[in-house]
This record gives sequence, structure tokens and C-alpha cells, in this order.
Amino acid sequence: MIQIPSSIDGKQYSIGDMKQKLEPIGFTVGDNWEYDHGYFDYKMNDHHGDQQYVRIPVQSTGGASDDDGTLVQVGTPFILDHQFKTDVDEEGNISNFSASVNQFKEPADKDAPIPEGFVDHGKSLVEKAEQALNDH
Repeated sequence: MIQIPSSIDGKQYSIGDMKQKLEPIGFTVGDNWEYDHGYFDYKMNDHHGDQQYVRIPVQSTGGASDDDGTLVQVGTPFILDHQFKTDVDEEGNISNFSASVNQFKEPADKDAPIPEGFVDHGKSLVEKAEQALNDH
């Protein structure tokens, strides 16, 4: 994980305003939202089991994170690399039960080193997010 200092760190926005301004530039509401916090994600790469993201963390200042009117405080954006296992069992078999239970793999390394080139790309994406959020 590499943190990216940002002018939006510590600022407050409504969830709805963030969605309206960040989704058109490619950020999505991350799948891992909780009642009081979550992430806006930009997937930079999804190739051969590696996924690199820019993440903008947000924390609710009061209220549910699924309510567009809820105010959230932005944390420090960061770049994250998830490396997933791509192995298959020796027989290449998987039971229906196993498939239903294991449909979502855990990353082999949740905090892998960031490949070259993605750091600069991630910084430019954070700059775009700053411009979008600070544009009135």
C-alpha cells in the first residue's frame, strides 16, 4: 500500500455528491462498505491475478453510509495491489458445493508491492478526484 497525500484528505462531502462527481471519472463505490465507512475505488489493472486500485477511504460523520445525504470525512487516498491465487487442483475438479462456498477467493497477498508505472498513474487519478470534488 502506498499512501498519496491529497488536498481532499480530511474534507467532508455527502455520499451522493461524491458519487455524482467521482463515478463519471471511473471511481466506483467499493464492495466492502460497512455501516459507517467504505471506499471509492478505481481499478487500474486486472490482469493475470493482479489487481491494482486507487482507494479513497471515507468515514461517516453520522448516519448510514448507504444514504446519499450522509456526510463523510475523506481519509488519505492510497494505491493497493491485490495478488490472487490462480492455482487449480491437480485434477482440475471442483465440486458444486465447494464452488458455492469458495466463489470469492481471498487475495494471496492483500498488500503486494505496487508494480512500476502504477504509482504515477495512481497519483494522477487522485489529482482528477481532487479536481472533481473541489469543482463547485
